[in-house]
Amino acid sequence: MTSTSDAPGTPGIPARLRRPGWAGRNYSLLTAAAVVTSLGANGSLIAAAFAVLGAGGDGGDVGLVAAARTLPLVLFLLIGGAVADRFPRHRVMVAANALNFLSQGAFAVLVLTGEPRLWQMMLLTALGGTGQAFFSPAAEGMLMSSVSGEQAGRAFAVFRIAMQGAALGGAALGGALVAAVGPGWVLAVDAGAFAVAAALRSFLDVSHIPPRTPGEGMLADLREGWREVKGRPWLWGIVVQFSIANAVVGAADAVYGPLVARDSLGGPGPWGLALGAFGAGTVAGALLMTRWKPRRPLFAGTLCIFPLALPSAALAVPVPVAVLYLVMFVSGTMVEVFGVSWMTVLHQEIPEDKLSRVSAYDWFGSVSLLPLATALAGPAEDAFGRSPALWGCAGLVVAVTAAVLLVPDVRNLTRRTVRVTARPEPASPDAERSAGGLG
Repeated sequence: MTSTSDAPGTPGIPARLRRPGWAGRNYSLLTAAAVVTSLGANGSLIAAAFAVLGAGGDGGDVGLVAAARTLPLVLFLLIGGAVADRFPRHRVMVAANALNFLSQGAFAVLVLTGEPRLWQMMLLTALGGTGQAFFSPAAEGMLMSSVSGEQAGRAFAVFRIAMQGAALGGAALGGALVAAVGPGWVLAVDAGAFAVAAALRSFLDVSHIPPRTPGEGMLADLREGWREVKGRPWLWGIVVQFSIANAVVGAADAVYGPLVARDSLGGPGPWGLALGAFGAGTVAGALLMTRWKPRRPLFAGTLCIFPLALPSAALAVPVPVAVLYLVMFVSGTMVEVFGVSWMTVLHQEIPEDKLSRVSAYDWFGSVSLLPLATALAGPAEDAFGRSPALWGCAGLVVAVTAAVLLVPDVRNLTRRTVRVTARPEPASPDAERSAGGLG
């Protein structure tokens, strides 16, 4: 929705300072909140790993804590998607942010006041993952329903520029702060970021949204979401691809990366900068996608996933720090081309009232194997060695990406300017459409 202050010709506001027509109030609030949480979250990932190591843990313990965060995602994501399509999405987002604030704040207090035990870190990290399970489908549905028309791809790209730019700063600053003041303070900053983001999201304008009528029940909602997924080979094919790729890349980043950094790169600072280089690459990729609109977005995006194997290979060598930074930048650029293309295709192909449930199945596939991969990363290192395990991660990324290109729709689906709708859409592009009764 374009406010009067955004309208062309509004007196007293220079044209260069006005938001574009597709950047309405909800979109702007969602972007600002995502920036805040990205700044905190990317530093806290480094802080959590080094908090475990600082408490006397090893690579296996780092993997267990990382798995404790992702396991609740697997357990609760589908429920979170159904909840987000049934209740006002902004309220689900605020409640999830509040849980993240409390769990991350308690984690920070434990680290700052003494030596935290492994089970305590796993429990608090699991609570944070539970919040994320309810937040992610609601947030993706809310964002996609805040824009419309042929500028949707540009809106998603700009959103991701802001979010990934914050991730870049958060990772670099987080690594430096862990080295300077310790992981506890970085975790405390992340808790504060969740509180600020919850406050911003509470101001989302949803007064125009009709009340959601109850459907036939949670299971019926989940079944309808599954029908949307299984009827589209391109969708479930890419979900399967990323269930494997995300698992091995996540294990490499969460477990092997900090260990390689400690042993060969100089500690948390250089590893934070490496993650920052990846973030810089994602910003570059999103900038590219504000201009480039590939005619076959899934084909172009999937080709860009092959370089995601490069960081694991670079850690396996391991390459000098400067080369690692370059590798991370290139892979970040390429994966962001896929990210924007994927959001654009989901916005184009999935009816609005099913967006959160489809998003939940997408997220579920993407994280379903991550707890297992991170938990097994330490034993795999003991059994095969760190370098062979990292080469295995790289090989799996290449293999599953090549396999998904065999799906015809992945190669052939073309960009359209008119999205699939389950019902007539309101005139306002900033309105989150009603997700009515299903089943």
